[in-house]
Amino acid sequence: MADWWTYSTEDFLLFSPRTYWRLIERHNEALWPAHVLMLLLGAAILLWLIRPRPWSDPVIAGILTVLWSWLAWSFLWERYATINWAASYVAPLFALQAVLLAVVGGRLRWSLSRAGRAPIGFALFLYALVLHPLAALLAGRTLGGAEVFGMTPDPTAIATIGLVMMADGRWSWLLLVVPTAWCLASWATLNSMGSPEQWVLLGATLLALIPVARRRKAQPASEEHP
Repeated sequence: MADWWTYSTEDFLLFSPRTYWRLIERHNEALWPAHVLMLLLGAAILLWLIRPRPWSDPVIAGILTVLWSWLAWSFLWERYATINWAASYVAPLFALQAVLLAVVGGRLRWSLSRAGRAPIGFALFLYALVLHPLAALLAGRTLGGAEVFGMTPDPTAIATIGLVMMADGRWSWLLLVVPTAWCLASWATLNSMGSPEQWVLLGATLLALIPVARRRKAQPASEEHP
């Protein structure tokens, strides 16, 4: 029996990289042209961040609620669980994220007004929407295997982290828990497969800690000045 320290992350991978990326391709083929709608929704969110409307805040939260619910069923439960048994246990967490977005997200103000962290959040969202789908080409795959916002978890989690970094509200940090956990888990998976996208997921995980750290730093000040 091998000692535990001789194992690497590759030893715990339940599928081959080829199987994983083929699953993404089949997912895209089955749901095309829903990708166009998702990109249009992302563009609309981008516009409302730049030029907010009186009704845009609850609409943004509503869109994210639907997308996380959709991913819980269409990707995790229906597809990913066929090659990774753990996905069936992650799907309820995605559903929980949808509930949190519905309850907490509708009370937040989503805009670029948050000084300091807002530009970072905006850059994350823009990356997830525009650049992440092109990562497939940089990795030597075809656009058929591109991961698109609202269609697959990685860009959706990255985009959500970016949006929460721009959100103004007391409980906004609650919306970071599930997407950050997913980014960390996905980083471990991509690291096992040697995929270059892994570094983006790790970076998003670390950036998600910024709002939490600032919140903890602000707590003593609020206690001194009630």
